[in-house]
Amino acid sequence: MTAGRDRALLVVGDVVTDVVARHQGPLAGGTDTAAVIRTVPGGAGANVACWAAHAGCADVRLLGRVGTDAAAWHERELVAAGVRPRLVVDPRAATGTVICLVDTGASAERTFLTDSGASLRLEPADWSDASLDGVARLHLSGYLLFSEPSRALAAVALAAARARGVPVSLDPASAGFLRELGVDRFMAFAEGLDVLLPSRDEAYLLTGLPDPADAAAKLSRHVPLVVAKLGAEGALVARSGTVLTRVPPASATPRDTTGAGDAFTGAFLAALVGGADPEAAVARGCRAGALAVEGVGGRPPVPD
Repeated sequence: MTAGRDRALLVVGDVVTDVVARHQGPLAGGTDTAAVIRTVPGGAGANVACWAAHAGCADVRLLGRVGTDAAAWHERELVAAGVRPRLVVDPRAATGTVICLVDTGASAERTFLTDSGASLRLEPADWSDASLDGVARLHLSGYLLFSEPSRALAAVALAAARARGVPVSLDPASAGFLRELGVDRFMAFAEGLDVLLPSRDEAYLLTGLPDPADAAAKLSRHVPLVVAKLGAEGALVARSGTVLTRVPPASATPRDTTGAGDAFTGAFLAALVGGADPEAAVARGCRAGALAVEGVGGRPPVPD
């Protein structure tokens, strides 16, 4: 891919610090559990941007908010990953932190403890319509919807993109926070989207339908293109109430599933910016997700 007019991907979302603790078996309550612990850069929005750059998108931009405590580190990490960051430094809140508890069993399943910090204090004043100059696609992290200021920012960004004819995608991000927000409020926002990328759990929560194909089909009556991410079962593509295709997963030996959905989304969007059709883009997403689960943390490997 080459940079040029309207070839950029703009991601608006969270930038956080991940503390990843990999342990084996159940946590021992009231005492010690041995673990391997690493501190790495993360955040769903930032991860998507990094994976899009890793997948070959030559112009990836990120708007996020961090605290003074880690602003310089996050900026260096994003630039090293090939992303052009615009990080608003919050003078009153620390950078968001997520503790990722990863069971090193066969599923490498993870549990998050989340302190959103500055990341969800993005607000409309942080937005400029000039951010869309040269942008082919806008992606919004679903975490933006889980606080009043960042939800207002997401609405402003969505309206600006629609006025310019820039397609907008969103990943619901968290079934737990989505439940707190409420399905009706989420779906009211989703009516303005072009692409929705829910996980299996999120699709079920939004529709009440346990079968992911049925759930994806129903969601695609509200959003033109729905891509349901099914982890080890691949992904589904749905349009206008119909599932068009099921894309098989790429093989992988999981170590840490943190950020696998972000990797999928980043590679998928990079492929769309490059001119791929949705089915081919989903296959790219599946391959990136498989690569992600074989590493630790939510970011792609960065060349030395």
